[in-house]
Amino acid sequence: MANDSEKRAGIVIGALRGGSGKTIVSIGLIAALAAMGRRVAPFKKGPDYIDAGWLSLASGNRPCYNLDTFLIDAATIRQTYYRHSRDGDLAVIEGNRGIYDCIDTRGETSTAELAKLLHLPILLIIDGTKTTRTMAAVVSGCSQFDPAVRIRGVILNRIAGARHEGILRRSIEEHCGIPVLGAIPKLRQQSFPERHMGLVPTPEHAWAQPSIAAAADVARDHIDLDAVVEMARETEPFHLAESDTVLPEPPFYPAGDAPTIAIIRDSAFQFYYPENLEALAAAGARLLFISPLETDEIPDIDGMYIGGGFPETHAAKLAGNRAFRERLKALAEDGLPIYAECGGLMYLGEGLVMDERTYPMTGVFPVTFGFSKRPQGHGYTILEVTGDNPYFRRGTTLKGHEFHYSSVRESSSEGSEHMAYTMLRGTGLMDGRDGLCYKNVLATYTHLHASGTPEWAPALVARARKYRSAKQ
Repeated sequence: MANDSEKRAGIVIGALRGGSGKTIVSIGLIAALAAMGRRVAPFKKGPDYIDAGWLSLASGNRPCYNLDTFLIDAATIRQTYYRHSRDGDLAVIEGNRGIYDCIDTRGETSTAELAKLLHLPILLIIDGTKTTRTMAAVVSGCSQFDPAVRIRGVILNRIAGARHEGILRRSIEEHCGIPVLGAIPKLRQQSFPERHMGLVPTPEHAWAQPSIAAAADVARDHIDLDAVVEMARETEPFHLAESDTVLPEPPFYPAGDAPTIAIIRDSAFQFYYPENLEALAAAGARLLFISPLETDEIPDIDGMYIGGGFPETHAAKLAGNRAFRERLKALAEDGLPIYAECGGLMYLGEGLVMDERTYPMTGVFPVTFGFSKRPQGHGYTILEVTGDNPYFRRGTTLKGHEFHYSSVRESSSEGSEHMAYTMLRGTGLMDGRDGLCYKNVLATYTHLHASGTPEWAPALVARARKYRSAKQ
């Protein structure tokens, strides 16, 4: 495998900017190809859970893996793509923002750089609203900006009519030499409900499958699917270097020694990278999925992972499950290893305040959260571990991301909690800090990706194994 070099059919779907429609085009394209019997391996570039959930559903529930070049190093990106595209007919990677957009002027974390890293062509989505021939100049500029970036096809979106399409199509094909593979009209009906973070997550959307079916119909009616498949096949051979494929064998643990880590996963807490769950299992844990929206009992467990989500949309029901809340707080006092991110952080606080009403949460931390109409933290984060905590050594630097409309409304100075992180980039919890810590509980606004923070999963599982041994 070390010298493996083969062609892998795949495309990167990019755009000139965010909001151009690439997510819905990606969903429709994947769903239409899957309905034709093609095995599509979905990927998402950029820190994102919601779009990834829709892409996964569109592909027939294949996991959608993240390829984020800020969070994850290049060798691991190649490994992830190689491993999870090998049993598919083609891979579809949805980019983020504009193809050259990134956090600095070097472009190292852009969609274009990911396409170059994986030797894949770009299918460019164009929002044709109120523009014609000028768009040919824009596409030409994108194509010439970096000659190593291979824009091999264009899809026109939000087209006003046949005349509008014709001018755009001829202008781009004649002046840029890039074929237009589809033209999608302005749609009168919106099948995808939205919230402040973009599309509403699939677990909350009762019409998810009909929405995907509608997007697939749009793709079949307005995109040359055969041409897209041919474009995906015109890729360069994918090569893994020796250094890319030398992976340590996971340690062997007897089945009886596997600690049980509960994952709270439901429509309130749903933001989990599949790599994070797989990393916990690879480190020797048995995963058990539970929900305070469905039960008031917590089974015999050795650790817990609470991901992000929207606890505020389920505040009344979470608050009403007093038995679960009190049991979880008692387990935290007993030393149960718990790791929580964003929505999970809020659930571990005293309460959520919405419309001047306070909904009680678990009370592990003496912090009450309120909500704003504008983001209180948004983007990539860099953390320095400066406080004692159960999972990371002091001096460690971590990369992650945050996106939250909540913030601390009240905080009591009583208790033994402290902040584990100093923010080098990002907002965090308060005063340039993040990472509330109490006994074996660590809760933070920052989301980590296991592929970019490989020490996270083994540390949580090791704590869970130690907790399990202490009970026996």
